[in-house]
Amino acid sequence: MPQISAYIIAYNEAAKVADAIRSVSWADEVVVADSHSTDDTARIAESLGARVVQIPFNGFGALRNDAVAACTHEWIFSLDSDERCTPEVGQEIRDLAARAEHGAFFVPRRNFFLGREIRHSGWYPNYRQPQLFRKEAMRYEMSPVHEGFELADGVTVGYLRHAIWQLPFKDLAEVIGKMNRYSTLGATKRRQAGSSYGKAFTHALWAFWKHYLFKRGFLDGWPGFVIALSYFEVTFYRYAKAVELAHEEQWAEQWKNILKR
Repeated sequence: MPQISAYIIAYNEAAKVADAIRSVSWADEVVVADSHSTDDTARIAESLGARVVQIPFNGFGALRNDAVAACTHEWIFSLDSDERCTPEVGQEIRDLAARAEHGAFFVPRRNFFLGREIRHSGWYPNYRQPQLFRKEAMRYEMSPVHEGFELADGVTVGYLRHAIWQLPFKDLAEVIGKMNRYSTLGATKRRQAGSSYGKAFTHALWAFWKHYLFKRGFLDGWPGFVIALSYFEVTFYRYAKAVELAHEEQWAEQWKNILKR
């Protein structure tokens, strides 16, 4: 039976990391990739038997690659602190690793937000990068946020039948905090070059309607509206912050001239 490492990335996730670790207790190794948390994340993880490795945060792509490098087994299962692996998924992972029909697998996610399961809004099955893969089969792209992935030559991809659970936000304050952080990271991506406030608004408006109308977020009630609105905000501020970055030296010089008057 192939051995499996489960890694969890974390930063100040003391309220969530314990449940994430317990949900992968079936793994042969649990690695928590902590970016020097200032709360009890590392202590809690170690008390539950996880191996904690401290990795400076230089973007999510680099963080995930370093987390994979810290794992010691042939198969890797990636879990975020706000995700929970169900027993059914754990068993399916062990079965798939034993059969090795593919080198990487996407895992569906069931999301819960504002007291209800989100079945639309683009949040189900809500695949991200392959979350189960052979260690040498995949690398993450070096992006600061929303990192893609690159498969090794000849690697094929499969899909799990069972879904993990995700509880992405404990409250609306966390939604706003994540929006602010992710828009700041996203503003540095190369595709944001040439941004303008006009682009910020039009892309943001499209993000809202895409999730609320075309991905049927309206069927998720008020949580669906909040999700669509959060996509509007993160998209708008990602482009607007790119404008700010492109002009910060010019604006700083103008401010100096104003102060001299």
